[in-house]
Amino acid sequence: MEQAITAEKTGTKDPNIGFRRKREIKKFITGVLFASPVIIGVLLFTFWPAVQSLYYSFTDYDMFNIEQWVGFRNYEMIFTLDPDTKQVIANTLIYAVISIPLNLVLGFFLAQAANFKIKGITVYRTLFYLPVIIPAVASGLLFVDMFQVGPSGILNNMLKNIGLPALTWFSSKKTALPSFIFMNVWNVGGGMIIWLSCFKQIPVSLYEAASLDGANAWHKLTYVTIPMSTPIIFYNLITGIIGSLQVSSSLIVGGNSGRGQDNALYFIAVKIYNEAFGSMNMGYASAFAWILFAFIALLTILIFKKSKWVFYGGEE
Repeated sequence: MEQAITAEKTGTKDPNIGFRRKREIKKFITGVLFASPVIIGVLLFTFWPAVQSLYYSFTDYDMFNIEQWVGFRNYEMIFTLDPDTKQVIANTLIYAVISIPLNLVLGFFLAQAANFKIKGITVYRTLFYLPVIIPAVASGLLFVDMFQVGPSGILNNMLKNIGLPALTWFSSKKTALPSFIFMNVWNVGGGMIIWLSCFKQIPVSLYEAASLDGANAWHKLTYVTIPMSTPIIFYNLITGIIGSLQVSSSLIVGGNSGRGQDNALYFIAVKIYNEAFGSMNMGYASAFAWILFAFIALLTILIFKKSKWVFYGGEE
């Protein structure tokens, strides 16, 4: 320190400047080396494929022949000539509009129940969360057996045993989408854990102050718990929108190449998959994927702009 002050007064260079500069450069290089596997992975498996798919969306490409530039023809065909476009968009939006609020509400109240301080509550939390860690293919095959219409169907046998008529589940256009939404409630435990972590962060003093003011359980829920949980509501809303608009698990349970009975489970992501790997129409599938990306991005930006209702700690 004294050397630096003396150097400043005399106008000479600080002899430690070169050492400090070398140390900072060494830190930077070390940081880059540690981060390089992730950076290389993102560039190779995310950024570059995205750039390629954007290029292919303007071409006629089938993986076997050299791509031919067609301009915006793929995008025009999606909105003017493809008979499936309206169906897949409608199915996806209906699924999103129903499943997002359903999972938000169920996750919220499940976390409320799991937040009680009772004996064995850790076991209940584990059981609620357990379905989330089961691989999607395994759980999908499990649901195929559960929703079977014939004598081997687990759910229909249960209904029969209690005197209720059997349901058609995925075998009928009327019940396919409701059955699919019901099936996806299976993963509500993931949202429950996020809600639960939020409830644990709410200061107990707020509830104590509310009790002193004469607040009942409903008042505490609406004036303390929900306002303090708005960041998690916002997070679950964003991730729910992104996930539901890309839903593709009907490929496992829907049958008919994931379309379901009479295209009842034909979602946008399933359409993209079938075009890319069923028809080998990579250019057309890429165009559909970029339309989906643009819609999700615009919707996400809009929600962020309208997020003034979200309360973050420390705000006045």
